[in-house]
Amino acid sequence: MVGNVLITGGASGLGRATAAAVAKAGGRPLVVDLNEPDGGFDHVRADLADREQAERAVRELAERAGGLDAVVTAAGVDACGRLEDVAADRWERVIGVNLLGTAAVVRAALPFLRESGGRVVTVASTLGVRALSDATAYCASKFGVVGFTRALAAELAGQVGVTLLIPGGMHTRFFDDRPEQYKPGPDARLNQPEDVASAILFALGQPRGCEVRELVVAASTETSWP
Repeated sequence: MVGNVLITGGASGLGRATAAAVAKAGGRPLVVDLNEPDGGFDHVRADLADREQAERAVRELAERAGGLDAVVTAAGVDACGRLEDVAADRWERVIGVNLLGTAAVVRAALPFLRESGGRVVTVASTLGVRALSDATAYCASKFGVVGFTRALAAELAGQVGVTLLIPGGMHTRFFDDRPEQYKPGPDARLNQPEDVASAILFALGQPRGCEVRELVVAASTETSWP
């Protein structure tokens, strides 16, 4: 039983697939997203780049559900382009959502997770371990998530389980708003988000005291890994 699982970015992509997987496994998905999710999941709309909104959403959902058993930070945005060509506000929003939003959600959830002996799964990226040109904002944010999660695992050892998920590209709408030059090519091999969500459920389903510390999940021909 996975219990009450708060999922950021749960209205689309990997977050939506994770919410569906949690529900199928008998758990209760609690979604935080800018947009309203389908599927009738309990949710609060919030901008994760705004710390107060993020904290309020976590508290509201946790109190509504009577506690939290896990948090999955699947929300993510991007701003492709060379550093000097990306507007500073857009660049900083990537950091705000992907890194600072992750930290804000986990921080707000910690009292509930300590009480339940729960788990955190953070979602980084293969671009959190491999740097590419024209991806300074995204790489900075996801490298930050990798470092944050590894330090968090050391900090919470024996109290709250912590798993770092490093996924490769997935068939989602994440790439829709990118200029054509930054979209996956027609021959790109990407994973289905449902398959990555099953890896998240595997991490959440481990017995207490057993932790999956890190998971890399990528298509077999993923060009960003290794």
